[in-house]
Amino acid sequence: MKNIRSKRIFTDPGLGLFQQDIRTYNTEDYKVWETLFIKQSKKLPEVAANAYRQGFQALRLSEEKIVNLKEVSYRLGMNTGWRVQVVPGRVSEHLFFSLLQGKKFPVTSWLRRLDELDYPIEPDLFHDAFGHLPLLMNESFSQFLQGLAAISLRYIDNPLALALLERVYWYTVDFGLIKEKDGLRAYGAGILSSSGEMYYSLSDEPKHCAYEVEEVMNTPFWKNKFQDKYFIVNSFEELTNSLPLIEEKVAELLQKAE
Repeated sequence: MKNIRSKRIFTDPGLGLFQQDIRTYNTEDYKVWETLFIKQSKKLPEVAANAYRQGFQALRLSEEKIVNLKEVSYRLGMNTGWRVQVVPGRVSEHLFFSLLQGKKFPVTSWLRRLDELDYPIEPDLFHDAFGHLPLLMNESFSQFLQGLAAISLRYIDNPLALALLERVYWYTVDFGLIKEKDGLRAYGAGILSSSGEMYYSLSDEPKHCAYEVEEVMNTPFWKNKFQDKYFIVNSFEELTNSLPLIEEKVAELLQKAE
C-alpha cells in the first residue's frame, strides 16, 4: 500500500498484514527515490556519524532501486534483532512505542511526489528507510531507542509525560548530533534525510548544547522550520546510560506540574 496521505491514525495491532509491494511503484516513484538518494548520500561522508555510515553500507541501500523492506528487515534482524514493520501511515502513540519496544521499526511504504521533494506532507519511505534504519545496526543506539519506548509506554496515558519524552525523541532520534574525533556529525534521521538541515545543523548558525536530559525536556521544537538548537552526545552509550535519568526527570517534572 502506498501514496497514503490520510490523517487517520492506525491503532490496529494487526498491522502485520500490511506489506510493501514493490510492483506498485511507478516511474515517478523510482525517480523520486533516485533523486533523493543521490542528493543525500553524496553528503554522508562529511556530515553523518560513523555508526550511521557503517549501518548504511551494511544495509546495502542503493540509488538504483527502491529499498526492499523485507531485505533490510532480514539484515537488521541478523545484526541487532530489529525488524521492519510496514505501516500504512501514522500509527497511534501506543502502537508506535509498542512496536519499538518489541524491536520493530514502523516504516511507511509510500513515496513523496517529485513536486514535494524537500517538503513531504509527512514522513515517507525515504525518510524512514534512509534516515532511521541504518542506525538500528548500532547496538547502543538501538538499546536507547527500545528503552525510551519502554519508558513512554509506562506513561502512555499521561499527555504531559509524553510531551516531555517526545522532546527527548525529537532531539536525539530525529535531530541528534554526536561529537566524534573528526568533528561534529549528525545521526538524527530528520537531519540526514533533509538536504538543507544537513549543513545548517552543523553550521555556526544554530546553538549547540551538550546533551542534558532536563534541558532537552524543557526545550520546545519546530516541525515547520530548522531547529534553533541541537544537542550533542559524545557517544551512543551516553544516550543509553541516560535512560534512568530520563525516567527520573519525567517523574520529577510531573510532580512539579501538580
